[in-house]
Amino acid sequence: MIRASKAVRPTALAATGLLLAAAAATVQPHPAAAATTLQAPPAAAAAATPKRVLFDNTKGETAGNADWIISTSQPDPLAQNANPTTETSWTGALSAWGVALQKAGGYSLKTLPAGNTISYGTGGALDLANFDAFVLPEPNVRLGDAEKTAVMKFVQNGGGLFLISDHTQSDRNNDGWDSPKIINDLLTTNSVDSTDPFGFSVDLLNLTTDNPRAITDTTDQVLNGPFGKVTGSIIRNGTTFTLKPADNPNVKGLLYRTGYSGSTGAAFATSTFGSGRVAVWGDSSPIDDGTGQSGNTLYDGWNDPAGTDAALALNTTAWLTKSTGTGGGGTGCPAAQLITNPGFETGSTAGWTETNSDGTSTVNSAAGEPARTGGYDTWLDGNGTTTTDTLSQTVTLPTGCGSYRLSFWLHIDSAASTTTAFDTLTVTANGTTLAGYDNTKAAAGYQQRTFDLAAYAGRSVTLKFTGAEDYTKQTSFVLDDITVDVS
Repeated sequence: MIRASKAVRPTALAATGLLLAAAAATVQPHPAAAATTLQAPPAAAAAATPKRVLFDNTKGETAGNADWIISTSQPDPLAQNANPTTETSWTGALSAWGVALQKAGGYSLKTLPAGNTISYGTGGALDLANFDAFVLPEPNVRLGDAEKTAVMKFVQNGGGLFLISDHTQSDRNNDGWDSPKIINDLLTTNSVDSTDPFGFSVDLLNLTTDNPRAITDTTDQVLNGPFGKVTGSIIRNGTTFTLKPADNPNVKGLLYRTGYSGSTGAAFATSTFGSGRVAVWGDSSPIDDGTGQSGNTLYDGWNDPAGTDAALALNTTAWLTKSTGTGGGGTGCPAAQLITNPGFETGSTAGWTETNSDGTSTVNSAAGEPARTGGYDTWLDGNGTTTTDTLSQTVTLPTGCGSYRLSFWLHIDSAASTTTAFDTLTVTANGTTLAGYDNTKAAAGYQQRTFDLAAYAGRSVTLKFTGAEDYTKQTSFVLDDITVDVS
């Protein structure tokens, strides 16, 4: 018997038993009057003044094969996509960094476009005086004298400076200056304080590969920040720093090259100057999310399992801006629902990424497979032919919450066997299987499935539903009201 196509969509078939897919999962009957509501952040958190972060793009950050920008829309990345959901919502190798901050809430992000000059106290809209932190990601053009004065005054008066270096001889625009030389020049030839003001210098090294580990310090706000615990990082052609606590007793190495400690081999360090804060990273590979402008060959260090690079970049941003909570001005864990378009009521998969081997979108409003709430659901498979449909979305989970819950409502109907599994639905988080369902679990109506995502706190997590159907009788996996709630 050949399965019905999606156009014929059979009515729900009764079947015995419900899948207990995982110990963390629960099954609840569909309440007749149930409704899905999105939880809004508390009014106090929404009203908090956002922390303002400026990313530089005036110093050759896209020279050669580099792409150190959060978005091609400059100065305002929101002009490219006002509601970014994944790193590809904005274009740039630093887009994952920018999108994570935007989704966390409490941050206002801008880029200083090429052709501009770094300034402080001039009254311009992109003047450093208007920002809480300034990110200088692998500069390849030497800062002018006035620019060095602006940066140093900015930090001295309370700003946060994030310097990202790379290996020696990484001169991408062939002007005679690479990032180690540029950063050392900033610290030794400025008009504000040229006597080793931050207590570190950049080593002129090209370390091919290493996985620096974090020091043990449960109180450090960068290592134990709102975006997760930092345990390590990566070096893929990068350098380290020599620390000089005699010049600045507040300098502190947080991650070290293998076999090093103390004043040598620091792969990441923090310091203070005046009333401001400084952080420095020895490689640009960890901030590279692997996506960017066409023609660039990029490396995904942001998600490299050898380090916790995303948490390190995001925690450092929070520390530099003097944020104390998940977002830029709040504290604790504001209750929130993180999934975009959870019930598909846009009539599309906006906010989701889907693939369909038969070329038909999974979004459905047909009466044959009615939505649990509203007018739409998403219908995977149900063709009676070999078909694979996928649906995925990436969210960033804050830290400091007591509850992290993935919830979705699933209806399975099938014309296939009730005893032998032929068709499957797999649910994964960052590639790890949370649950599996198949045609033997067909049942009338929707059942709610819930899973604990606490293991992913402080990280970006991609939730993916994969429906795979064989070539005989149809099985339909119908999903609605998919939510991730934190509180």
